[in-house]
Amino acid sequence: MTWHTSYGEISILERTFLNKGKLYRPFSYTAEVTCRCYSLVLQRIIADFGADVSFQKISKKIMEHYGINVSVSSAQKVTEKHAESVKGMECLQRDIPDEAGVKYLICETDGTMIPIVNTDNKNGKSSDKRKTRSVRWKEARLALAREKDKVDPVFGGTLGSADTAGDHLFDCAVKAGFGKRTKVHFVGDGASWIAEQVERVFSNQGNFLIDFFHLCDYLAAASKKCFPENPGSWLDQQKKRMKEGDVNEVLKSLLLHEEPESVQDKDAPVRCCLCYISNRPGQFKYKEALADNLPIGSGEIESAHRYVIQNRLKLPGAWWKENNAENMLALRILRENNEWDKYWESSKAA
Repeated sequence: MTWHTSYGEISILERTFLNKGKLYRPFSYTAEVTCRCYSLVLQRIIADFGADVSFQKISKKIMEHYGINVSVSSAQKVTEKHAESVKGMECLQRDIPDEAGVKYLICETDGTMIPIVNTDNKNGKSSDKRKTRSVRWKEARLALAREKDKVDPVFGGTLGSADTAGDHLFDCAVKAGFGKRTKVHFVGDGASWIAEQVERVFSNQGNFLIDFFHLCDYLAAASKKCFPENPGSWLDQQKKRMKEGDVNEVLKSLLLHEEPESVQDKDAPVRCCLCYISNRPGQFKYKEALADNLPIGSGEIESAHRYVIQNRLKLPGAWWKENNAENMLALRILRENNEWDKYWESSKAA
């Protein structure tokens, strides 16, 4: 009998018996090991590397650090098994806790595209993968929530629908201290699904604020038409007005230079900026946010996309099956939420 451990490969001679026509291994049964399996400690090491680097690099890493030879296929199998287990253990909070909660929560969410490959035919059965292979992009949505004066957020994420992303956002908020009296300060770009989910899951406890720097992109494009002699000066004036809550003054300034309807949107930056602001009433309360020392930019979630999702799920040349990408995202979020040790303790108990 042979099995793999963090100390290396262990081989023993084991007595086997036939019991009612079935093979019985008394040592394997007592020691709770299976022939050619990997010890839980070694599985943790493999999954630890697998959550960070490509499957091809796991073998080199383990050989470098532990002097143990693990095949690429075994490393992939072990990592994907635990990623699937983590995803399967996921249980989202759906009800507001019966307590006051923290005073302020800062929440953000956004999406990034993940490369997905499908090798099944129309009947759902895999045949010649070269003939049935198709590739596409799928949006992975990441959410975070943290208490106002804390720096470590709680993460959640999914490749599912906007409603599923909203459920993950709410779960993050509950884990971060959301309660019946908590005010949620949410910062995001102008994607309609984000504002809709904030309204759905937080109702009147949530305040949605458009990312200031995203707004500035629209204002900067309009400035070249509104004041071509000195667009920077015009832009600074509008930014100052927005921060002071003078949204109507900004709209008046834009209306003076709005392009006629005959001009296409791609050549009408003033009209686009005007529509962007006027279609989002109540989402530009920068004055109130700054007064409460709350952020007006969504850079935190944009940065998190890089180190939570993209560093593993957008490696050069890597394409994922959708369920494997979903599971790997869950595995990486588990680590970012500092629940790695808890998962392995539960695996040991099982």
